[in-house]
Amino acid sequence: MTSAAAGTMRRIVLADNLEVLRALPDGAINLVYLDPPFNTGRTQRRTTVRSERVDSAGGGSEDGDRTGFGGHRYRTTELGTRAFADAFDDFLGFLEPRLVECHRVLAADGSLFLHLDPRESHYAKVLLDGLFGRESFLNEIVWAYDYGGRSKRRWPAKHDTILWYAKDPAHYTYNYEAIDRVPYMAPNLVTEEKAARGKVPTDVWWQTIVPTSGSERTGYPTQKPLAILERIVRVHSNPGEVVADFFAGSGTTGEAAVRNDRGFLLVDEHAEAFEVMRARLASWRPEFVDETDEAGELGNSRPTA
Repeated sequence: MTSAAAGTMRRIVLADNLEVLRALPDGAINLVYLDPPFNTGRTQRRTTVRSERVDSAGGGSEDGDRTGFGGHRYRTTELGTRAFADAFDDFLGFLEPRLVECHRVLAADGSLFLHLDPRESHYAKVLLDGLFGRESFLNEIVWAYDYGGRSKRRWPAKHDTILWYAKDPAHYTYNYEAIDRVPYMAPNLVTEEKAARGKVPTDVWWQTIVPTSGSERTGYPTQKPLAILERIVRVHSNPGEVVADFFAGSGTTGEAAVRNDRGFLLVDEHAEAFEVMRARLASWRPEFVDETDEAGELGNSRPTA
């Protein structure tokens, strides 16, 4: 694959990601981000709703099923629910062949980012240490957010773990100048110039989840914020290179790539994900490839319009 071909690649594939990986040439991908199911043992669900304000301009209240900002009443209409089972008998056995192939297809200066939760991240790190070498481990990034319920039996779990491995720990892409700055928590302790510029984030990234009513929301379960993926894409790849996500879900990685002049390869085996990505990324005119047969089983390759 030439660099020109990589830069123009915009491909979404409905397929078993392991089969797609095995068909890629060595060194074809500059950056891989993986957000596999977290093996929670539960069914992940996301319901999309539309809210309509129903109270009158004079402050009177009509029928509504929820109260919003300022005490206004809203009526919600359920638009649909998406769900998938998140359970594996042998999670590492599922991941290992895919991680082996990811290492193979990474370019010499490429990086892998594996996004998990604390229940599985330490097991996956031992596996990656064996595949990449312990010296190739560069960061454990903690994505911290503050949303949802609060347990009364333990500290509420409000973070995910992202493991960063470089194929070559002595030669990898890291665009320091492309890092987005964040506000100082105590701006009065630094100069006005520094406070205005902001600081470089650490390995703990504070970022809210995708807002339930925001324009970014697709309704797909486990959708990740665009801000997280844009940071990874800008810093760990270069314009014209190709970024791959083999558990692509809602397609956030693809949007982050194309917004920053990168090509993308997105793979998912779920038809719902394929359709969400088709709608979300349509304006960038990607190639859609359906590798299922007419019965919906994974198999034959059929490009789609």
